[in-house]
Amino acid sequence: MSELEKNPQLPTDETEKIDVDALMAEYDREANTRRFSGLPRVAVRFMLVAFSIYVFYMNLISVWPEQIRRASFVGLIVFMAFTLYPARKKGAKRENFVPWYDLLLGLVGAAAYFYYVVNFADLAVKATRISQLDMIVGVVGVLITAEVCRRVVGIPILVVAGAFVGYAFYAGYSLKRIIYTLFYTLEGVIGTPIGVCSTFIVLFIILASFLEKTNIGTFFIDIANAIAGRTTGGPAKVAVIASALEGMYSGSSVANTVGSGSITIPMMKKTGYDKDFAAAVEAAASTGGQIMPPIMGAAAFLMAEMTGTPYITIAIAAIFPAILYFAGIFFSVHLEAKKTGLKGLPKEEIPSFFKLLLTRGYLLLPIVVLIVTMSVGYTPSRAACLAILAAIVVSMFHRDTRLTPKAFVEALENGARNTIGVAAACSIAGIIVGVVTLTGIGLKLAEGLLFLSGGIDLIALFLTMIACLILGMGVPTTANYVIMATITAPIILKLIPATPVLAAHFFVFYFGVVADITPPVALAAYAGSAISGGNPLRTGVIATKLAIAAFLIPYMFVLNPAMLLVDASFVQILQFSVTSMVGMFAIAGGLEGFINTKLSMGERVLAVGAGLLMIHPRLLTDIIGILVIGFILLDQYVIKRNKYGPVAA
Repeated sequence: MSELEKNPQLPTDETEKIDVDALMAEYDREANTRRFSGLPRVAVRFMLVAFSIYVFYMNLISVWPEQIRRASFVGLIVFMAFTLYPARKKGAKRENFVPWYDLLLGLVGAAAYFYYVVNFADLAVKATRISQLDMIVGVVGVLITAEVCRRVVGIPILVVAGAFVGYAFYAGYSLKRIIYTLFYTLEGVIGTPIGVCSTFIVLFIILASFLEKTNIGTFFIDIANAIAGRTTGGPAKVAVIASALEGMYSGSSVANTVGSGSITIPMMKKTGYDKDFAAAVEAAASTGGQIMPPIMGAAAFLMAEMTGTPYITIAIAAIFPAILYFAGIFFSVHLEAKKTGLKGLPKEEIPSFFKLLLTRGYLLLPIVVLIVTMSVGYTPSRAACLAILAAIVVSMFHRDTRLTPKAFVEALENGARNTIGVAAACSIAGIIVGVVTLTGIGLKLAEGLLFLSGGIDLIALFLTMIACLILGMGVPTTANYVIMATITAPIILKLIPATPVLAAHFFVFYFGVVADITPPVALAAYAGSAISGGNPLRTGVIATKLAIAAFLIPYMFVLNPAMLLVDASFVQILQFSVTSMVGMFAIAGGLEGFINTKLSMGERVLAVGAGLLMIHPRLLTDIIGILVIGFILLDQYVIKRNKYGPVAA
């Protein structure tokens, strides 16, 4: 079923111009795969479905040692990557063609990992006394994995990994020691990132594929329409709500931007929003979906594993920061609509909220199953499998959502295909982690940041933020968080010892996520601009402005961990909830240059400053902020209103 058939209110003329697959291939390297038809298509589908079945077997039935699990997983990923991904983008245009050298590289790369699978017991005994053959296999395995990452994910993460490996040589470690650590131990390519990917992430990716097949994305858009479609500037608010819900399980800012943006961006443009602003709203909201509890694009489960914190604690801790993030975008969208006099959608185009819940609310049951099972102590792997089973069952409730045998196979196929990019990034992230473990460079980085910051907490956090934005460029969200948690979170804990572990991990996770809308590598913003026909750089700048909350909130919960609802009293929660919301409204008004009427430059500066004061968790700053905002609102709603009259909205 086409998006137009699912959403008849979508403007026909815009829909015809949008090629979702082409956009994904252009802005999401993971979607730039070779095309197959006929018998080759059947063979590729069989390969991908077999991989998904292997994943279920490995996680639910097998009792293999961890080395076998991880190495075999990466070996299969390498072979699939060389089969599906060309060396250059234009290589994907030729149908049913895989060069002989790609097949050879895939087989050699897979053989390197299965060499380890067969010999891991002997290699563990040898330790760093590995043979010349072991050395050659290790070097080949690492280099071929790097090429997989270049094809599937991109160059930025390879540059970072290369810099870390270069440092290991600079620090005096031999090639043999480095290769042994990076290839033959659980501290390198098959280290923690791949361990997490092969057990948790892959199953959540498959779950997302099954949810997508039940048309839950269309349900989210309809729900968003029912909630906000008729309000001032309704289509943009619909985009914010729908993208938050879809991004929660999609795990990809770009995929979310293209998927929901193909519907919401034309709607926003039709209503009267500027094309760059429309694309920026979708990009900012889609990126924010990764911080939306309870799933957070699988980050909640990764964080539970890496911090030793119960899942339910993390899901609860993420609630208020996510609300604040989307409130900031919501306020900006509302004020932009008031400023330009934009209306909502006609009443006849708005579905009934309660009717939607009654007729299609059952589509939420897999997410409910996931949350409940995780909350009562199930492992993430088993919880994900039960949620997949629930998705299959609930799909049978209605003809339009029913999973046919073909759709079932496609869900397994897409799950395997979507795993390749994340696994490639996680394998290279493992190299970074391995070098950090081998050389102790993490401690040196912390000492360097401490020196540069002069011991001032805010400066130390700012420098850590810059590191997160650089390390997060062009890296999938889940792999991104693993890198941040390994390298930058310990730095915060070292620089500011009073910081709770959860606050440090949330800090680096947020800044790793917003790298997708922060120029110059603002992939989500660029994908949105391709749909809107706008300027990519301007879209990225506007998206960054709309997502300003994401650049402020992490500082808030490091300076005031009560924001994460950690040991927070009711009075504390009430205070920072009210003051932070008012502060975000003031910042949005200052950045938009409008509240009820146009703000002067002085008022804009005062509004932003007052908003920042109210976000800062101190009673004195709250009082000052309230007084300043009160003065601005008095001027906006009383003095200027009486002088100029109300602005049409």
